[in-house]
Parts: sequence; structure tokens; C-alpha cells
Amino acid sequence: MTKKKPKNQDFSGLPGHILDALRRAEDLKYAGKHKEAIEIAEQILFEYPNSIPALEEIADNYLSLDKYVKAEKAAYQALKSDPLSYTSYYILGFIKSQKREWENSVKLLSKANEIHPNNPEILRCLGWAVYNSNDHVKGLVTLERALNLDPDNSLILCDLGVCYMQSKDFDKALSLFYKTLEIDPNNERAKECVIAAQGFHNRFNNINKRL
Repeated sequence: MTKKKPKNQDFSGLPGHILDALRRAEDLKYAGKHKEAIEIAEQILFEYPNSIPALEEIADNYLSLDKYVKAEKAAYQALKSDPLSYTSYYILGFIKSQKREWENSVKLLSKANEIHPNNPEILRCLGWAVYNSNDHVKGLVTLERALNLDPDNSLILCDLGVCYMQSKDFDKALSLFYKTLEIDPNNERAKECVIAAQGFHNRFNNINKRL
């Protein structure tokens, strides 16, 4: 599962120069310049040691760099100051998902969803974790909710397609992968999934014919 950030929290009410610094960090993050974004966030912490947005920025950028230990440290530090930091719960839940610690991932992502409901990215990650914790029906329903909120999101389409493929609903899976390729023709994951789903579909049909 690939990460896509939830929509940013509201930074209103912060001093102007801090807002400007956070916006610069955000711009750098989305440009893939994660080390530079971390440096700006760390500079903010020198002036405001418990700045939740700065800690969340640090955690998010370390997550993008696959430095999970540092990402977790920053996220937990943010939660100490703000137990309602849904971004921190999302980051921690995503990391647990990457480690295949599905039960813990579901708990953390459920908390993020409780604080900030109807966020497509949180629901996508939650649905994936729920499905992989063997609650297939609830996982599919959650991913379908995410897709309803963001119907052209290639990450949701692919994750949902993989889950349907694992549930042997190959026609549904293929329709989702094809839609992904309509939106993003160069999506390598979708291309690989189409080949896999077609192969499974053909083998499954051949087995049924023999029976």
C-alpha cells in the first residue's frame, strides 16, 4: 500500500512567520524535498518546542523517507501535546500497516477516522488494514466509502481492486484496475494488477470447468 497524505490541518491562529514557514515546508514536502522540509519544521520547534503542526510535518516527511523510527518518535511527541492529532494517528497506523501489524494499525487508523471522519485517505488505509486483519466485508465496505468520497483516486481504486482480487471477484477487480488506467495510463501497479487478475481469472475459470 502506498501513502498519500490526508488533507492538511487548519494552521490558522498561528503567528504569520510560523504560518509562512509551515507553508514553505508543505511546498517542499509535496515537491519531494523532504530533508529541506524537515529542516524548516525543526527550526520552528526551536521557537515553539511543542508546535503540533511542526511535529506532524517532521513525522510525515520522515514517513515519506521510510525512516519509520524517527516518524514514530515525532508522531508520539505530537500526541503528547495534542491527543487529537489525527495526522499522528494516521502516520502511526500507516507504519503499523507497512509492518503488517494489522490489529494495531486498525486501532490507530480507527482513532484517526474518529477524530477526522470521512477523509478518503484515512478510510483507504483503514479499509486496507481491516481487510488484511481478515474482516473482509468491513474492509471492502470501508474502501468503497473512501472511493465514493474520492472516485478518481488511483490509490483507492488499486487497493480496492487488490482486495476484490483476493476475494476472487476478478471481474470487479479488473473493472477497478481498468478505471485506474483510464485515469493514469502509466500506473505500473495497475498494469501489473491487470495481468495478475486476468491470470487468476483464467485459472479459476479453467478449474471450475473441470469440476
